Amino acid sequence: MSQEMVISLAEKGVMVTLLVCGPLLAIALVVGLVVSIFQAATQIQEQTLAFIPKIVAVLLGLIFFGPWMLGHMLSYTKDILMNLTQYIG
Repeated sequence: MSQEMVISLAEKGVMVTLLVCGPLLAIALVVGLVVSIFQAATQIQEQTLAFIPKIVAVLLGLIFFGPWMLGHMLSYTKDILMNLTQYIG
């Protein structure tokens, strides 16, 4: 297995990870920003107030984006397993 193949495999792994995690992280970021603005406007300084909306938003995002995320992960896994003989030899 050459260095280029290892780097390519690692690059694909990082890209799949970013693609799969990106939407959920963006949702959590936006909801956290909205809750922080709300807290600043109302001067409510409760630290635990941001957790519940973020958890609910991420769970809804997981329901919405779940099939798409699973498809990307399965495609990457299938690609690795189909080319396993090239990686070993």
